[in-house]
Amino acid sequence: MHEIRPGQSIELLKELHILTRDGKMNQDSRRKLKQIFHLYQFIEPLLKEILQDHPNIQLVDHGAGKSYLGFILYDLFFKTLNDQSHIFSIETRDELVTKSQELAKKLEFPGMSFLNLSVAESIESGLLPEKIDIVTALHACNTATDDAIRFALKKQAKFIVLVPCCQAEVATVLNKNKGKALANGALVELWRHPLHTREFGSQATNVLRCLQLEAHGYKVSVTELVGWEHSMKNELIIASYKDLPRKRPAERLNEVLETLGLEEMNLRFFTPPTAQ
Repeated sequence: MHEIRPGQSIELLKELHILTRDGKMNQDSRRKLKQIFHLYQFIEPLLKEILQDHPNIQLVDHGAGKSYLGFILYDLFFKTLNDQSHIFSIETRDELVTKSQELAKKLEFPGMSFLNLSVAESIESGLLPEKIDIVTALHACNTATDDAIRFALKKQAKFIVLVPCCQAEVATVLNKNKGKALANGALVELWRHPLHTREFGSQATNVLRCLQLEAHGYKVSVTELVGWEHSMKNELIIASYKDLPRKRPAERLNEVLETLGLEEMNLRFFTPPTAQ
């Protein structure tokens, strides 16, 4: 049991099926717990930095699913805070929202809320505070990663933590405009073959997301979340608001869109600035 941290809820780990009912852990559970702790080591310093500035951390987790991340964050960090800090988990599947609500009540985690909303709906929802400190979105499907970025920008989030997913839209546009691009130079060879279109489209999407965040004054770092043997979707993007110069990344964003023939996606990756 050396993998379990002091003070960690054994009941929670059982409910999340990381521990068996008799408190044991198999190899798959060890791997899952290692991944969770690996992600936590990136998020914990961000939470501590926010606390140095003010109490009452407001965190929103988009595409929460079974709310693994929210529960672990609450158990390891939030439950010891004697303030109004709160975690909001956003999820479209009503049955998962209901189960999470029941589990939070059972564990007596009062500082957690579970909202049956899409990420896009949450941007305008009155159920969430006007300002959020940290936004997370791990493998949020369809357009949810980009909606989470828009949410974070509107809510003036200090930190944004993304494990991007669903980058097929850019690949589709690359493929659609491939014939026209072939006449403009050799660069299109990077995505001429269908497999390369998919892979290049995935990377281009995340590059554009990073530039979008930098164009709003964020400092962006990109790293691996876990080893390739665990997940092919392991890119971790962490954005910290530093009020950095915006002009150059905004220009670069437009240049990349034009170079790749993605001008029609300008509205997806351009979000009007919000004063912070």
